[in-house]
Amino acid sequence: MLRAASRLSSHRAARAILTESSSTSSASALLFSKSAPLTSTSSSTAVIRSFSTLHDISAVDITSDSRIYAGDVPLPLTTDCTIFEADDVPTGKYPVFRVMDENGVIRDSSKGPEYIDPNLTEEHAVKMFRTMARLNVMDNIFLNAQRQGRISFYMSSQGEEAVHIGSASALDNKDVIFAQYRETGVLMWRGFTMSQFADQCFSNSGDLGKGRQMPVHYGSRALNFHTISSPLTTQLPQAAGSAYAMKMEALRNGKDRAEGVTVCYFGDGAASEGDFHAAMNIAATMNCPIIFFCRNNGFAISTPVADQYRGDGIASRAKGYGMASIRVDGNDLFAVNAATARAKELALSENRPVLIETMSYRVGHHSTSDDSTRYRSTEEIKKWDTEDNPIDRFRRYCETRGWLDEETVQTIRDEEKINVLQALESAEKKGPPELSTMFDDVYKEKTPELERQEAKLLEHVAKYPERYSGPI
Repeated sequence: MLRAASRLSSHRAARAILTESSSTSSASALLFSKSAPLTSTSSSTAVIRSFSTLHDISAVDITSDSRIYAGDVPLPLTTDCTIFEADDVPTGKYPVFRVMDENGVIRDSSKGPEYIDPNLTEEHAVKMFRTMARLNVMDNIFLNAQRQGRISFYMSSQGEEAVHIGSASALDNKDVIFAQYRETGVLMWRGFTMSQFADQCFSNSGDLGKGRQMPVHYGSRALNFHTISSPLTTQLPQAAGSAYAMKMEALRNGKDRAEGVTVCYFGDGAASEGDFHAAMNIAATMNCPIIFFCRNNGFAISTPVADQYRGDGIASRAKGYGMASIRVDGNDLFAVNAATARAKELALSENRPVLIETMSYRVGHHSTSDDSTRYRSTEEIKKWDTEDNPIDRFRRYCETRGWLDEETVQTIRDEEKINVLQALESAEKKGPPELSTMFDDVYKEKTPELERQEAKLLEHVAKYPERYSGPI
C-alpha cells in the first residue's frame, strides 16, 4: 500500500504541474469538458448489430459533450444503449451510455418513458429509491458500529448505490450472482433482510455462514448469491464455470437456453488479475451466458486507475476476446438498469458473454482498515458526493414526477434508520454459533478424520471449561 501511495503521490504531483501550466478554469471543469465526436472503424457513426427483441438502433449518436469519471481522461457520452460487437467498437474513447444527468433530467427528451423503463411505476421507483437509501443508511450505521468496536470490519458502498440497485432490478432471483465485496445492494434488492446483514457482521448464531467468514462476506443459497471470498478475482473463473454448467444443463433438458444468466461483479482492480483474463477467455470460447459486470470506481484500494492500465478502461478489453460490451454511467440508475436488461437478453438468447463497465466513484474508504485521505483529497471526495450523488440524482427525477418530496424522503430515511438500529441491537445480543458447527458442511457426512478432530476439541473444552463461554 505504501508503494502504491508513493506512486500516486508522484502521479498527482506531475498532474498538478501540468494543471498549473495550463490556462485557468472553473472548478466544474475538473468534472466536465468538451471533446470531438468519435468515429467508428468504418464511418463517422458507429454501426452496431441489433438483436430483434431489443431496442433497434442502426447507428450510435455519440454526442459532443464528455465527462471525466475514473482517471483524468474525458469520455464521450451517448444516449443510445448500444452493446457493441467486438468488430464494431468505435475508434477513440469508448462512449458512456447515460439516460439522465446529474440533475435527474432525461438527456434525450425525444425518447419516451418506454425507453427508460417500460414497467416503471411510482411504486417501483419509490422502492428503488428506498432500497438505495436503506443501503446508504446501513453503511453509515455499520461503519460507526465498527469504529465503536462492536463489529470487527466493514466495507461500504457509498457512491455506488445506483450500480447495485440499477443492475439488481433488471435481474430475477433465478439469475445466479457471483459478487466481489461491494455489491451489498444487489443482495438487499433480492430480499436479504437487515437482520441477516447484521447477523453476518457479528458472526453470531443467526449468521447463515455460521460465523466462518469475516464481515460483509455475505452469501445466500436461497437467493442464488454465492458466498463472497476475500481473495481478489477468484469469483470470475467460478462464474464462467457456473454459466457453462447452466447452459449444458439446459441442453440436456432439451432447451436451447438457460433459465437464468450468471452475473459476475468485480472492480477495476480485479481486472488487473490473471483470473480476469482466464475467465473472459473461457467464457468467450465456450459461449457461456454470463454478464461480466465491472464497477470502475477509480481505485483499487489506494491505486488509481491511472496506475492500473494504459488503455481505455475495461470495456475496451472485450474486443480481444471477441466479446460484446458496453460502458455505462454508474451513477445513472436508469442507464445501469437498461444496460443490464439488454445484456441479459443477449447473453441468454445467444448463449454468449457480455462485458459491462460502469463508471462511478468510490466515495467511502476502501474499508475500515483504510484511510483514503492519504491518497486523495477530501475536496475530491466531497465534490463527487455532492455534485454527482447517485441517490440524489434519482431523487431529483422522482421529485419532478411528483413521486417524492422532501418530507417523504426524510420519512424514508428515518424509517430505515430505525430498522437498521433495531437489527444491529438484536444481532449484538445473539450468542456465537455452537462449537460443533465447525465440523459441519465440509462433507455430506463426517469422515473419520473429522470425527476424531471433533472428539479431541470437545475433550479439550471439557478439560478447560473456564476458557470457553460459548455454546458447545
